[in-house]
Amino acid sequence: MSPTNRTVVVTGIGATTPLGGDAASTWEGLIAGRSGVKPLEQEWAAEQAVRIAAPVAVEPTEVIPRPQARRLDRSAQFALIAAKEAWADAGFEASADEDPNVDPDRLGAVIASGIGGVTTLLDQYDVLKEKGVRRVSPHTVPMLMPNSPSANVGLAVGARAGVHTPVSACASGAEAIGYAIEMIRTGRADVVVAGGTEAAIHPLPIAAFGNMMAMSKNNDDPQGASRPYDVARDGFVLGEGAGVVVLESAEHAAKRGARVYAEAVGQGISADSHDIVQPEPEGRGISQALQHLLERNELNPAEIVHVNAHATSTPAGDIAELKALRKVFGDDADHFAVSATKSMTGHLLGGAGGVETVATVLALYHRVAPPTINVENLDPEAEANADVVRGEARKLPVDGRIAALNDSFGFGGHNVVLAFRTV
Repeated sequence: MSPTNRTVVVTGIGATTPLGGDAASTWEGLIAGRSGVKPLEQEWAAEQAVRIAAPVAVEPTEVIPRPQARRLDRSAQFALIAAKEAWADAGFEASADEDPNVDPDRLGAVIASGIGGVTTLLDQYDVLKEKGVRRVSPHTVPMLMPNSPSANVGLAVGARAGVHTPVSACASGAEAIGYAIEMIRTGRADVVVAGGTEAAIHPLPIAAFGNMMAMSKNNDDPQGASRPYDVARDGFVLGEGAGVVVLESAEHAAKRGARVYAEAVGQGISADSHDIVQPEPEGRGISQALQHLLERNELNPAEIVHVNAHATSTPAGDIAELKALRKVFGDDADHFAVSATKSMTGHLLGGAGGVETVATVLALYHRVAPPTINVENLDPEAEANADVVRGEARKLPVDGRIAALNDSFGFGGHNVVLAFRTV
């Protein structure tokens, strides 16, 4: 097989999310249909219109030594936790320099964040105002850099083939994984650690998203607030965390006898060129990304049985995505089991594509689709365009090779679709 068309596989997974401190507990929460949304208990939340969010289940300082954690923004802490789990899960030693099974010069890292170290920036600005110049941390700049998560992951595993940081709002995590697939396909790397992270549960982002009317204000029912496809949906719930996978050329994985979760088939990308925040209502840009996926990758639509939808619980965005799936796939879309896992995790912004890739890969590996929770009254437009998995998890076909899509879209009109397949 030519170096520009190498098969890419997933050999490691890691996550820290509102449902659990690792990939296994996150998956258990998804399959059980458990919500990670909680009331905000910080003092600053009292004056906010939005007083709910989905914080990580395990604080990073319980995992990362405090001296190291103090030099990392929360987003980098999440990324490091998820990446180390994925790296170990793939069967590698502490770093590439210590592992004969991977060449550091052929190892990359691509970790995305939609808004980088925003909490560090805002907290240190408060320090500057309240305590003066001399009290600002000397670690501020390397902590707030958007590339801090990828740089710290690259340092941890010893990556020297390239360390990259795509920034495309809520499509960032998926774009990172798509970029990593291309790094391996084109021969730049044999192994890439890839995913997304975000940590934005802070007064300013909460106020800003709330004033945009983008977030749910269902403060009296936190666990029922994120309700994709329900007629009463009123916006997303902000979450935090990270999801990371280890991608590897199939040849490299076979040579070292690695377990393979799934094949990473490829990506489709596009831009709406419509509005900085509003989705194109008919899903034309999403349709283009789906077409791009099919044109550039060997994927039979009949293989697709599951879609982990972007579905954030906004009135316009949820339906535009389903219209695009119907437009591109026609009757084939009838057998797509569509799951909206943000109903449980909230919306992790730049981390969403990473966490939802972990969920998509595990759905194929275990052949079961997570449910979409809180759908009490299904929107007729959703019902007309898709088969939404509601209430309980659903088994996927047990025989033959099956495929799944992971959709991620972001402010600015960024559209990324990833495809995975059983092996």
